[in-house]
This record gives sequence, structure tokens and C-alpha cells, in this order.
Amino acid sequence: MAWVIERPGARGTSFKGCYRDPDGRIRSAGSFKSRREALRSAHREEQKVLAGSWHDSSLGDVTFRDYVETEWLPNKHVEASTRAAYASNLNKHFYPFFGHRRLNRISPTMVQDWVTQAHADGLSPRSIRKYHVLLSSIFGRAVTDRVLVYNPCDHTELPKVITRKARTLTPDEVDRLLDVLPVQHRLMVQTLIEAGLRWGELVALKPRHIDFLRRSITVEETIVEVSKKHSPTGERYLSKPYPKDNEPRTFGVRQEWLDAVAEHIRTAGIGRDDLLFATSVGTPISRNTFRTRIWLPAVKASGLDFPARIHDLRHAHASWLLAGGADLKSVMERMGHSQIQTTQKYLHTLPDTDQRNLDALTRIQSRR
Repeated sequence: MAWVIERPGARGTSFKGCYRDPDGRIRSAGSFKSRREALRSAHREEQKVLAGSWHDSSLGDVTFRDYVETEWLPNKHVEASTRAAYASNLNKHFYPFFGHRRLNRISPTMVQDWVTQAHADGLSPRSIRKYHVLLSSIFGRAVTDRVLVYNPCDHTELPKVITRKARTLTPDEVDRLLDVLPVQHRLMVQTLIEAGLRWGELVALKPRHIDFLRRSITVEETIVEVSKKHSPTGERYLSKPYPKDNEPRTFGVRQEWLDAVAEHIRTAGIGRDDLLFATSVGTPISRNTFRTRIWLPAVKASGLDFPARIHDLRHAHASWLLAGGADLKSVMERMGHSQIQTTQKYLHTLPDTDQRNLDALTRIQSRR
């Protein structure tokens, strides 16, 4: 039951309303000039305790950085690469702005100010939305923990993302890229086109993953690259016994590619459990190193009219399959997508598709 403590003083008697919090600790509901006001205030707080809506405002006195590093991040059950990305984004985008602020002092206006400043600094609308999701997750956890009573990220006005039509590499453009690539890297790039692998799946590929009799590949491993600073083992490359979709997948490949791989294995003396594509000392190939030293110079030398990415080879693989008549479900399984909506994003037409449409229109009209 709530109660009142009478406090005589030089300026007269005051009355402090008291109640017990959910843990049984005595709390003050404030000091008042009358016993009635003090008891009324104490009863209000007591009702909040009984209803489960009482909040200890002092919990929010922790700084944003302290809460993230002691509560939010340690309790995130994510991959090492995801955890490393969180740490990088926090250091770069959030700690400078929110890190020193007390959690219960961060208002929706402050979050809006961060969005406005990030946009003015040149961060893309798509990136702002992605980072805002991360920020909202932190505050959402604080609400669940009853450190905060509301999420200051709710109702933030975010810059509009303008979706641009993706550009699909054509077979001719891929051939031009292959022609200017160093010979030792051509089969690796051909593998991305042949199998539509993610980079981590490609560099983790081993001869034992290839069934030459059944003409198939089984994707069951991946290698992720993280900074040593954020690596749980201190190593730059982390091998995982499962791909991004958490399930191994097996799909067919063509004989021409199998022949090229068999010759590569033979001439390089690659063992059954060795990496199929590796550095000269047998370590995984760094995506960033390959991109800057091999891929970008090749894109420039090929004369492509757009800044093609390595990932665009996977994109091209799926798009070519769909353009050639493959069904969505089989392509979804081949690509390792968990949702068919992801596969549908690859339903981009090739540059010459519209001309084929016009040719078809002309043929029908000429029948009259």
C-alpha cells in the first residue's frame, strides 16, 4: 500500500508520497504541501506498478555508447561478418553523433537531425534508410528492456529512395571482360557466370564440391572476410560450413566448364580439399584486392559503358536463365534465395529484348 511520510521544516511541513517498485524497493512519488496530494501521487505510481506500466526513468541515464556496448551488441546473435559491420557502422555513423548522449535524452528531433546531417554530408537515401533500421533496432531493444518508454526513431522522415533500373551484363560484354582479364583469373570469373555464386561461395569452392560424373556443384561452404580488429578469432578470413541461406544446394553445370576446371585442377596440382581458386600461397582471395587490382582495370579496358560490379556476374547468371525461359522456382533454388521475391528482382530484360519485341510486332502486322 502507498503511504505518506511527514517532514517538518523551517518553511512548514511537507509530505512525501511513497510506494514500492516492482522489485520491492521504496520509491518517492514526490513531496507536496498536503498529505492528500502526496498520497494521491503515490497511489498513481502504485497503480502503474500493479498494471506493469511503471518505468524507472533513471535506467535511461546510461549513454548511448555504453548501452550499445554492454547490452545491445553483446546480445545480438549474428554472424561474425554482421557483427563486424555493426561495429564499423556504429563507429563511423552513430558514436560521433549519439555516443556521449544519455539514452533518455535522445529525442525524435535529434534522430531527425542525424538524418538531415547525414543526407547533407552525401550519404545516399538508401544507406540512410539502412542505417536508420540499425539505429531503430537499438532503441527498440531499449524499449523492450524498459530503459526507454518510446523509440525516438518512430515516425522519422527519411529521404526518398529513387529506384533505378538495374543494368544487366550481356554475353558479349562478359566476353569482352574475359578477353582483357589476366589469364589466371578467367576461369574464376567464368565460374561466377556458370554457377551464379556469391563471392564467399566462390572462394570457398573445393574440388570435392564438384561431381564430375553427375555434372553438378554442391555449395556447402562460404568464406567471409572481416577486419582482424573485429574478428572473433583474430583471423582475417572466417570459414563457415554453410552458405548465406544456411542450407547447402546442388545444381547442374555444363560440360565445357567441367572440362576447364578439371584441367585447372590437374595443372595446378590442387588437392581434393584445397581451395579451387586461391592466392599463390594457398590463402583465400580478398574480394577488395581482386576488385581494385584486377576487376576495375578490366572493366575500364573492356570499354563497358557502366561501372559493372563483381556481383553483377551473379546478377547476369540469374537474368540470363530467366530470359532464356527458366522458371522462377528453379532459379530461386539454384541461386540459394529463401524467398521468390528476391529472385523476381532478377527479371530484368536484356538490352536487345525491346528490339525483339518490336520485331515480333512487325511480323504480326505484316501478316495482314
